Amino acid sequence: MEYQEFLDYIYERHSGNVKLGLERMLSILQGMGHPEKKLSGIHVGGTNGKGSTCAMLEAMAIEAGLSTGLNTSPHLVDYRERIRLNGKDIAIEDLFSIYYKWEKILQDNEASFFEITTAMAFGYFLDKQVDCAIFEVGLGGRLDGTNPFAAEVAVITSISLDHMKSLGNTIEKIAWEKAGIIKPGQKVIVGEIQDSALQVISRVASERGAALLLSGRDFQVENIRLNEQGTIFDYRSLEVTFKDLKVNLIGVHQAYNAALAITAFLVWQHSRQQVLNETSLRKALARVNWQGRMQILHHKPTVIIDGAHNVEGIEKLVMNMQQIFQGRRILTVLAILRDKNIDEMIHRIISISDRLYISKNKSKRAAEIEDQVAVAEKYGAYYETAYDVVTALKRALSDAGEEDIIIIAGSLYTISEVLAAKIFKEV
Repeated sequence: MEYQEFLDYIYERHSGNVKLGLERMLSILQGMGHPEKKLSGIHVGGTNGKGSTCAMLEAMAIEAGLSTGLNTSPHLVDYRERIRLNGKDIAIEDLFSIYYKWEKILQDNEASFFEITTAMAFGYFLDKQVDCAIFEVGLGGRLDGTNPFAAEVAVITSISLDHMKSLGNTIEKIAWEKAGIIKPGQKVIVGEIQDSALQVISRVASERGAALLLSGRDFQVENIRLNEQGTIFDYRSLEVTFKDLKVNLIGVHQAYNAALAITAFLVWQHSRQQVLNETSLRKALARVNWQGRMQILHHKPTVIIDGAHNVEGIEKLVMNMQQIFQGRRILTVLAILRDKNIDEMIHRIISISDRLYISKNKSKRAAEIEDQVAVAEKYGAYYETAYDVVTALKRALSDAGEEDIIIIAGSLYTISEVLAAKIFKEV
């Protein structure tokens, strides 16, 4: 079977098998001999910041000389991005090998697309005997396919209103779903979240005998500075202080994500009687491998892709743009999913945008152009439309001067289409 045939097969046959609940996943893992119980590592959940935090953890583990497995979702361009070994996407031959090894169990359980991918990651990382396995929650936590992972450390990055049809329509309900990854006796690293969400997470942790380490209480981020090369900040906890750390991801929020990753990695290393090396930490943060988060693709004009796909993400994008590019003309290519808060996302992005280029990405969940236009007109935005994301970007490029900024945002699907088009050479 060719690679594309394999992808078509698992997409078409299994993408419609989604069913809330862990019964199928637990049955699959039992048939595989419970690889999720034999791995050591870190489990990362939350609303925003999961992927960046995971990528930083991966970089730290690799720089520390550890064999490292990373499972994330969704992918941007290539499915193999979802399963990485030592910073590299799984090889096609390894992907086929691990799938065929467990194909009967996956088929017998009528596994969903996500369950197949997660199960393969568990099996592959165990086969490769990785020292550190890092899993990103797909959706929620309590019923997510990654939930069975017996990680020593869990991270909850942030809590905000997103995926409300699946997770609930209040912060408290969503926090309860996210807290579902907490295991008895774990150390849980928690980002800066609302008091109401923290109360829920604290209650779940207490019930399960898990200890919380909180941003702002047990560890601090200070002195954040941004530029076009990345983010510089100071990190402080009761045990260590690191001055002028630099992560090659841009944004105030990336300093907080880095602090979560540093704390989680420190705690995980401590559980294995290992000590963090400051030199390797600095090297790791300077070379994080993560696409699509305030990523500059081109200069003159400056073209930035950002995976902001909900209100919280757009707010952070707006704040970062105001700090780094204040006074510059900004053109924004936008394509949002229909199950997001389109009104609030557009309302916020137009506060920094001189012109919108509204389009529709190829996702089945994509919002119609006219629905996005209605909101833009409601708030008096200057806009034009294009039938797809790449056409919208080309129009923005034709309108932009060398000193202008072009942002592409609204969905991971949106930025993935720009990356797949390969319009720009690497900066």
